[in-house]
Amino acid sequence: MVKNIYSLILVFIFVGCATISTQKKQFSIIDKKVQEKDFKAANNLLLESKKKYYSKKDAVLFYLDLGLLYHYAKEYEKSNEMLTNAENLIDELYTQSISKSVMSFLLNDNITDYEGEDYENIYLNVFKALNYIGLNQTDKAFVEVRKINEKLLLLESKYGKIADEYNSSDKKIKNIENKKLEFQNSALARYMSFLLYKNENDFDNANIDLQKIDEAFLQSKIYDFAKPNLENIPKNNKVTFISFIGKSPEKFANEFILHSENNTIFIYSSDGKNENQIDAINWIGIEDGLHIKFSLPYIEKKGTKISSIEIVIDEKSFGNFEAIESIENVAYETYKLKEPIIYTKAIARSITKAIANAAINKELDKKIGGNALLKSLSHIATGTAIDATENADMRISRYFPSRVLVKEIELENGNHNVKINYRDANGQIIFQDNIGNVNIDKNSFNLFSTFCLE
Repeated sequence: MVKNIYSLILVFIFVGCATISTQKKQFSIIDKKVQEKDFKAANNLLLESKKKYYSKKDAVLFYLDLGLLYHYAKEYEKSNEMLTNAENLIDELYTQSISKSVMSFLLNDNITDYEGEDYENIYLNVFKALNYIGLNQTDKAFVEVRKINEKLLLLESKYGKIADEYNSSDKKIKNIENKKLEFQNSALARYMSFLLYKNENDFDNANIDLQKIDEAFLQSKIYDFAKPNLENIPKNNKVTFISFIGKSPEKFANEFILHSENNTIFIYSSDGKNENQIDAINWIGIEDGLHIKFSLPYIEKKGTKISSIEIVIDEKSFGNFEAIESIENVAYETYKLKEPIIYTKAIARSITKAIANAAINKELDKKIGGNALLKSLSHIATGTAIDATENADMRISRYFPSRVLVKEIELENGNHNVKINYRDANGQIIFQDNIGNVNIDKNSFNLFSTFCLE
């Protein structure tokens, strides 16, 4: 009997630890190729390693990562195929989650399909629009830009519906705060629309988009930098350069402890040394002494080592790019919108597991009998196993940039040699994107992209 108990304990530990943790280290070789700007090699490595790096529940991540790498490699059709797959799956998973939102509070996000972060769902359409522009399909690029505005309109109500449903449910543990979002208008999306209208010589609608860009910069949490000077952009022979820089945001874990005492559930944050009480929830009849550890993800901006971007055309400097969008700010603020839901879900799961763990220990105590040492070991082991099932879901796409900058220049028709100098805070060039000769034609779109994901 004792042997069977030990076997059961080991199963709890190894299954709990192995199935729901988020792994990151395996991407280091691919990340190195991205850093070297060898996007085709990064694509090939990602495809070769799909089964090792992505599980079935990570399909959205796989499509996003591969779609972005295809874009950087200028394989626009393949990029759109992957990004469309990601977008369709995000829509499908969101529809499913709405239908079972309260029940899903008992499932760790790590064991469910990754639904995509909101900023990923927004900015994949930017890259799809750029892909279509690269394929000379500007009508389809318009569709992608309009999708961004539609998604922004739905974003705040998305989590409001989940919060309202849970707050009115008889399974409610505590009310979920319904946060407001200061992001209803993307300057980058409006700028893409502006470029498309300018390309069609529709200057009235282009000017409306310029006004919308002005309005976007009133959203100070998102746009904490100066607005680019776009008012005097020439209508003829315009050339647009757009630069994507920096590293994608990353998720890390904060540790918490749940403890029950005197009809109250106490929540503590922990840094491994100190514990600080952050919450207390009244629960009449809750058993004293329930105890469980859990972790929650938080998002961290990775920023960029790039301080300025200079454009040199025909060996003449035309000045620096100007920032138009902080994707990492959008990622951070949109994630904050759903943090109260993630927090409440974790508490609901932890309480359920703590109660189950107490029941398991009582059953094991009966079977073990008077062996105090074995009882103590079994309690430690089952507690460890339960704790191990509450790892934070740190999944997030890897290859979105952190910031977007633009530069508009008036050039004569014909061939021009273009170089982009990326400089650090000391003014040192850390990367030169030698675009080479480009042919400027006032009847063409004349949009050129450059990337330095550092």
